[in-house]
Amino acid sequence: MESIKGYVEHIVYRNEENGYTVFNLNNDDGEITCVGNFHYIEEGELLHLEGSYTTHKLYGTQFKVEESTVCEPEDLVSIERYLGSGAVKGVGAALAGRIVKKFREDTFRIIEEEPERLAEIKGISERKAREIAVQVEEKKDMRQAMLYLQKYGISTTLAARIYQHYGRTVYRVIEENPYQIADHVPGVGFKTADEIASKVGIHTDSDFRIRSGIFYTLLQSVGEGHVYLRQEALLYRTGQLLQVEIQNIEKYLMDLAMEKKVVLKEAEDGMRVYSAHYYYMEMNTAKMLHDLNIDCEVDEALLERRLHSIEDNTGMVLDDMQRTAVLEAVRRGLMVLTGGPGTGKTTTINAMIHLFESEGLNIALAAPTGRAAKRMTEATGYEASTIHRLLEVDGNPEGDSPTGFQRNEENPLEDDVIIIDEVSMVDLPLIYALLKAIVPGTRLILVGDRNQLPSVGPGSVLKDMIASECFTVVMLTRIFRQAGESDIVMNAHKINRGEAIELNNKSRDFFFLKRQDPNVIISVLITLIQKKLPKYVHAKPYDIQVLTPMRKGLLGVERLNKILQEYLNPPEKGKKEKEYGDRLFREGDKVMQIKNNYQLEWEVSTRYGMTIDKGVGVFNGDMGIVKEINSYEETVTVEYDEQRMVKYPYNLLEELELAYAITIHKSQGSEYPAVVIPLLQGPRQLYHRNLLYTAVTRAKHCVTLVGSDMVFQEMIRNANEQDRNTSLHERIRELQ
Repeated sequence: MESIKGYVEHIVYRNEENGYTVFNLNNDDGEITCVGNFHYIEEGELLHLEGSYTTHKLYGTQFKVEESTVCEPEDLVSIERYLGSGAVKGVGAALAGRIVKKFREDTFRIIEEEPERLAEIKGISERKAREIAVQVEEKKDMRQAMLYLQKYGISTTLAARIYQHYGRTVYRVIEENPYQIADHVPGVGFKTADEIASKVGIHTDSDFRIRSGIFYTLLQSVGEGHVYLRQEALLYRTGQLLQVEIQNIEKYLMDLAMEKKVVLKEAEDGMRVYSAHYYYMEMNTAKMLHDLNIDCEVDEALLERRLHSIEDNTGMVLDDMQRTAVLEAVRRGLMVLTGGPGTGKTTTINAMIHLFESEGLNIALAAPTGRAAKRMTEATGYEASTIHRLLEVDGNPEGDSPTGFQRNEENPLEDDVIIIDEVSMVDLPLIYALLKAIVPGTRLILVGDRNQLPSVGPGSVLKDMIASECFTVVMLTRIFRQAGESDIVMNAHKINRGEAIELNNKSRDFFFLKRQDPNVIISVLITLIQKKLPKYVHAKPYDIQVLTPMRKGLLGVERLNKILQEYLNPPEKGKKEKEYGDRLFREGDKVMQIKNNYQLEWEVSTRYGMTIDKGVGVFNGDMGIVKEINSYEETVTVEYDEQRMVKYPYNLLEELELAYAITIHKSQGSEYPAVVIPLLQGPRQLYHRNLLYTAVTRAKHCVTLVGSDMVFQEMIRNANEQDRNTSLHERIRELQ
């Protein structure tokens, strides 16, 4: 192993998660490129490094660092270089030179012990002198804290956040109760805190650990869609997580209730435990729905005449239920329109729009996702937006930040009528944010198919609203002639009713290719996407979507995407790539955003580079194409719907994944020219009727299933979809 010593001249690249850093080191031999993992590093620092020289095929000779030590600046040049490197805000090279010229080797002692003397130098006020001293002290404290936290396996990014929150008290927090970090610092979860606690030596059955484990388990259940857990289930799950036997769980629950973290509610099925955040969100959502549910004064005779006139002028022919839905939308402040594919929901929405327009009312249309909003626009001819965009997203609506949606109770939406489509996808936090921005007197029309999969997020809003029996609900059941000619529509309704489907491939838009070997199934998928389906449905291979029930396994999303990428977007000379963890992104790849990011900026530009629109927010389920990988800027540019361009810094690539194949859950609200569904045996609790129904109804022109017909028919028979613990319907009823 070799040793070198020098100053950090320039940090070329740094991954804040793992500390991997590329930087230029300046010493007597000139400038040396160094690479290695550093928990904390700044330009201007004097380092003693141990390691070895290597040769990189692109970047040439580099020094690979195995061990490093930060040295106190030893001479006047070192002190001046450090102070003038930018490490101390407000001190540039010239000012650093004057400080060192005045105080020489005594510079750091003066800054730490007699900072007021810095004011003796021209250009430094007493206030600035104090600021310099504070910064130098903070840097020293932070370095010590980062070294301390790294002992517990904490990444540099999290260590910085922890230190920023606790400052010098971080040592006491870590040693007494590291579990509180999970409550206070974003990005630190129970498991990280538990690992720290284990290394510190905190007992596995400590009160801190059990209480934190209970709350963590409750929040994990929110990720499964639940708003509460029954006490027995919570006790069992927490015991499994902590691997301890919990005695007297009531004591811990009472402690958490006293801290206002949970709400305990006795019910017929036993004690329910809610996260306080979601309990009050559900309760307030019920209250806001109740307040919107008012009768509107209408002239019935005039209303009928207007509807007849619209039918005559547009050529629409409404059946009795559609007419009822349109009239109820005018009479009520809140109504729900539901029905399966081909039952005329779009025609009904169009009739509503025409009727409200004839009354001179201002109408807003929205849907949960960009794709669903685009479909709504195409179906109605009126501009529809995402709910996030309607509410003018700004910041983080899911956090505790005062920012969030710009439209809220203090700045409500000004529209007279708001129509939301695909409401089965809307979770509790999103409906809560929407309702906060709507004032009573505004008409709200919620449209969706109650038989689709529930939202990815917590709650079961559409089903709960219907189950409450407190609102006007119009259910469309008649399948119209044109839709009835489609086997996609007819088979979707059969699946929903639990009826067997004949798989004879005599259909024009519904096919089943029986195969049993996973690798043969994948080969068939590739042939369908590359050769057969594009011509059949007049679409590009990229527009044909593979939908699969699972993420893992031989036919799961993760394996399928790696294989499909090699066939649909193979490597080529000049086509740039970026490896990130176990993912490889290539220019031209089809990708999906996998979490809500309320800060990511997007732009729409002309072909000449002029920006014509911009905003913030890219959301879970948004799909796009990788347009550029820029290794100099360290960014990946993705183009989403409506030509929105988003630049991802490399450290945000964890929010992207390949999307040649996606889970059926992620396809909600989308429609594709053709879908291909690989199907082999899987867990019964997942392989149910609702999942199959949702997958089939995503296709516009063609559905092709490839796999086991026995699994297909068993899924139709399996009506046992996973129940969600929600109580919005009960909260609504309590207000009647």
